[in-house]
Amino acid sequence: MNHQSLCKDGRVSYVSIRRIVLVLMVCLSAGATQAQTDIDAIMMSKRNFCTGIMYGNSSWTNYWEGTLKRNNENLGIVSTQSVSIMGNYGVNRRLNLLFGIPYIQTKASAGQLKGHNGIQDLSLWVKWMPIEKEWGKHTFSVYALGGASAPLTNYVADYLPLSLGLRSKTLSLRGMVDYQYGSWFTTFSGTYVHRSNITIDRMAYYTTEMHYTNEVYMPDALQFNWRAGFRDKGWIVEAVADQWTTLGGFDITRNNMPFPSNRMNATRLGINLKYEDVFLDGLSLTGNAFTTVAGRNMGQANAFAAGVFYIIDFPAKKKKTKEVSTEKQ
Repeated sequence: MNHQSLCKDGRVSYVSIRRIVLVLMVCLSAGATQAQTDIDAIMMSKRNFCTGIMYGNSSWTNYWEGTLKRNNENLGIVSTQSVSIMGNYGVNRRLNLLFGIPYIQTKASAGQLKGHNGIQDLSLWVKWMPIEKEWGKHTFSVYALGGASAPLTNYVADYLPLSLGLRSKTLSLRGMVDYQYGSWFTTFSGTYVHRSNITIDRMAYYTTEMHYTNEVYMPDALQFNWRAGFRDKGWIVEAVADQWTTLGGFDITRNNMPFPSNRMNATRLGINLKYEDVFLDGLSLTGNAFTTVAGRNMGQANAFAAGVFYIIDFPAKKKKTKEVSTEKQ
């Protein structure tokens, strides 16, 4: 699962929110969307609100059972569709607030497992740009982001690869740097994700040992993201490499079902496109495509997404002046 952003900034004439970070991480249904986070280096202008909707689709036939790549005729093609509502509000040109809420539907083309559908997790992000230096055609900027996510519904997590997500509450810290020369840029970010334990609907389970409880320990994770390309008025075209690494967990055992606390690693390559002011000032179209090139306990997913976004510019409040009548009655 993955995604992209969108709107226009009065400062640089284009704006973008960004993505629906795929819930690459979420489950073997690789491609499901987690709620989103902003992972690009573009800020909304003060009092501008960019919001929109994005459709995502991912599917896989082969998956990694531990490090062994295989298929399963009892699953066939596992697909995940998502529709996400996202928004980004510019408190000022250096501080943005973002949110994302995805609706997800999962399906397997073979076997007896029934797909699920429903609202997944709410994601909230605060994006801050403390440093921005410009000289000539060069611009260098540093960003710090903090995020949190939590399930909005009581969906079943212990149903991989067809669950809507892992139902773990998360806290994330991200550092990001961006360098731009003219219209060419490169951006690198690293994120640490703390995940809370979850409870499942059984009182005993086996990982590498027996557990007589319904609580499951969820290991934390790291995400690294690199992107580079062309960014100018109207167009953003960028190549993306993304890696998710779970800091612990165990491998799927032979011919067994995946489990929420499995070690899930994935490396994805893709491309993002955005074009704004298509038919109307403030209107943006965005799309992306990704493929998973390496993984562990993950589906080898191919994914794409497309969305439309619009910027609302809230005008500053005018100071009220008290009118005093000097006319005597």
